[in-house]
Amino acid sequence: MGKKSRKFDYFEQFEKQVEVAIEEADLLVEAVEGFTNADALKPYMDRAHQIERRGDDVNHAILQNVATDFITPIEREDIIDLAQKLDTIIDYIEDVIQSMYMYDVHIVPEGAPEFARLIRKGVGALGKAMGDFSSFKKSKKFRALVRDVSDYEEEADRLVLKVIRHLHTTDRDNPMRAHVWSRVFERMEKCSDACEHAADTMNSIMLKNV
Repeated sequence: MGKKSRKFDYFEQFEKQVEVAIEEADLLVEAVEGFTNADALKPYMDRAHQIERRGDDVNHAILQNVATDFITPIEREDIIDLAQKLDTIIDYIEDVIQSMYMYDVHIVPEGAPEFARLIRKGVGALGKAMGDFSSFKKSKKFRALVRDVSDYEEEADRLVLKVIRHLHTTDRDNPMRAHVWSRVFERMEKCSDACEHAADTMNSIMLKNV
């Protein structure tokens, strides 16, 4: 009799999704801190897309299994919702790198490296929370780890206000640059928002299952 196939571990796959998001966030920090010109972003875009494709593979595996598994550890709708939210984080981070190339940016303004690092901190905090997610019924620190993600999102809200105002007050003689980077910063803020949305979903799942 053949070996029974290993049961699909959704929590393990969620962790893989966050690991991919962390890798994408690391690449964003590298691209922003090492910026020279927009054309030099092409290799970063290629790498970002390769990372994003790996994230898609994990997401597809989750969706395929949740459609056929007879029993799932949490509700199917919650599995799908969380998987999609984690996938969105990866997409949004890739979009920041693409937007810098698409808008042909020539400089990295004040606040951009700080924002990239803040996104990385938020994704990293989500990773720590996800590491405790499979044992949320017993964990004494899961709620605090989720709050850490929200704290980084609130920091991002304050930072986006600061950096966009700085653009429109100190760089007002270059309205196109102010406009372009305002849009890039708004995309960066969406990354932090997406992390919080995923953390909120994890918290909701915990509340429904304790």
